[in-house]
Amino acid sequence: MADMRDTDAAAPEQALLEHEKTTPAAASNRTLLQRTLFTGQILLLVVVIAQFVLFYRNELGFSSCHLPQSTPRFKTDVALSKGLPEYYQTSPELWAGPTPTGPAAFLAATNPAPFPSTTYLPNAPLETQVPIKGRVRNGNIFEMHGQLSHYFPNPDGFGVDEYALPHNASIVQLHMLHRHGARYPTVGAGAQRLGEKLQAYKASTHGEVSFTGELSFLNDWEYKLGNEILVPIGKQELFDSGTLHQIMYGHLYPNDDTKILVRSTTQDRMVQSAEYFLAGFFGLDWPKNATLLLNREDMHYVPWNNTLAGYYNCPNSRAPPNRGGLNASREWYNLYMNDAAKRLNASSSGFPWLASDAYNAQSLCAYETVALGFSQFCGLFTYEEWEGYEYSIDINFAGENGFQSPTGRAIGIGYVQEVIARLEHHLITKPAGVVNTTLDGNEETFPLDQTLYLDFTHDTNIMSILTAFGLKQFAEFLPATHLVRDRQFIVSHMEPFAARLDIEIIEAPTPIAGARKAGTAYEKGKRTKYVHFILNQRTLPLGVSYPECGERDDGWCELETFLKVMGTKLDEAQFEYACFGEYEAVPYGTLTDGVPPGRKG
Repeated sequence: MADMRDTDAAAPEQALLEHEKTTPAAASNRTLLQRTLFTGQILLLVVVIAQFVLFYRNELGFSSCHLPQSTPRFKTDVALSKGLPEYYQTSPELWAGPTPTGPAAFLAATNPAPFPSTTYLPNAPLETQVPIKGRVRNGNIFEMHGQLSHYFPNPDGFGVDEYALPHNASIVQLHMLHRHGARYPTVGAGAQRLGEKLQAYKASTHGEVSFTGELSFLNDWEYKLGNEILVPIGKQELFDSGTLHQIMYGHLYPNDDTKILVRSTTQDRMVQSAEYFLAGFFGLDWPKNATLLLNREDMHYVPWNNTLAGYYNCPNSRAPPNRGGLNASREWYNLYMNDAAKRLNASSSGFPWLASDAYNAQSLCAYETVALGFSQFCGLFTYEEWEGYEYSIDINFAGENGFQSPTGRAIGIGYVQEVIARLEHHLITKPAGVVNTTLDGNEETFPLDQTLYLDFTHDTNIMSILTAFGLKQFAEFLPATHLVRDRQFIVSHMEPFAARLDIEIIEAPTPIAGARKAGTAYEKGKRTKYVHFILNQRTLPLGVSYPECGERDDGWCELETFLKVMGTKLDEAQFEYACFGEYEAVPYGTLTDGVPPGRKG
């Protein structure tokens, strides 16, 4: 049958050949037809190639008229080739910083829940059903991770009640300062160092390394974290915040086909944080509503002034004069982690646990939780040790970025100057700090007529900005010898991932009585504006730090009074001396005002 099919298939071809041999005219016509078809195919190919070049001319490097003389070699050349200043260039990223990612989380496969004696709860998406020894007052250790905490609103407030907007009063402007979302560890962070140390010991030839008991998981454990970029929960934090801010302040967007200017920095996590927030606020087509301006953030490129990352242009903030907080934090964790290190060593063979290793394991708990959804390091420590961890971070921030730091005010004063300039409706030509006057001296890049200002920054920068504003309720001294539970300065409540400071400007038809507990009562007088500081959805009482504002139940301050108080803050920061002056290392606890000793008037 196979031979028969082959014969049948060849029969028509054979007949055609016989016909062409006997009919010359037919053969000539066939040749002409073949040439015509061949010519048509060539023309069709030329048309397709031409259309491809026209459609992809930008990607191929062609202009509409001619080939470029040279191909862009660097990302900045790409930005310029598109006709964009680099501070508007969001893709490709020009100064993104470290961006390696880690393996994707797989909590569906690794989730150990339910734990014994707990009720099973669906993942949300982080697994926090971890039994903690000695837990009291239903305390949540995942709200004790300092700046590494997954975002949560401040549960205790800052010492003042919350009040609704009085009838006939309205919010007329918002200045928002937002931290990026949850991320992988900073390059060289303690969590990364411990991960590398554990893996190096397990792979070394120094001896057999094994773990037993509660550390048994380390026998198969691998370090799976990347560096610095947002993790999925961090993206959700910003999207959720954008949605919340739309619900809270959406009416401040003019919605008249104009765009607002939004600011962030060039780091990858900073760009994405702004974009996810804007997607939550406006939707995926947010570029129709906002223009994202990026301030360069690169410690190797100086001097690019950037109020959203002020520490890069303040050398003393990264030098020995500002190591008091770090030294005090080390002193404290060597005290409270001593028992933990002994306990971990009892379950280890071939791996020596130091107090610093135990401390870094607490950081690994925080990072793995937000990145992978769960961490077995979390259950290794007692509730009291988690209180100690939170306190260690408070000491560090107070000493390096707050009122115990000689550069605490200086780093944040540039942003304070920008807020004042917006409120007073003027550009900045004479900076008081790390203000970029090229940008802040131009209304196109520093608009003065927006009702909605959205800026994105880092945790330490926000802490320094709170210090530069002079919010002295956070100036208390935290000793490194024992834990002080009753304190206002708690980094977990101030600077978790996705922290946000919302500064509302409120307008009322007449002055509002300061005694709000008795009910809203308008007083006689003229139309009055107020300023209202909200940190992580809880009011900061301005009267506590600025007596001129009065002891108001709502924590507000009259805008006119607030601006008068701010009139001295730029000089109080002592920016030039604090950042560039020569002074000795400042021992922790000797400063209470966020400026160096022996400052010049």
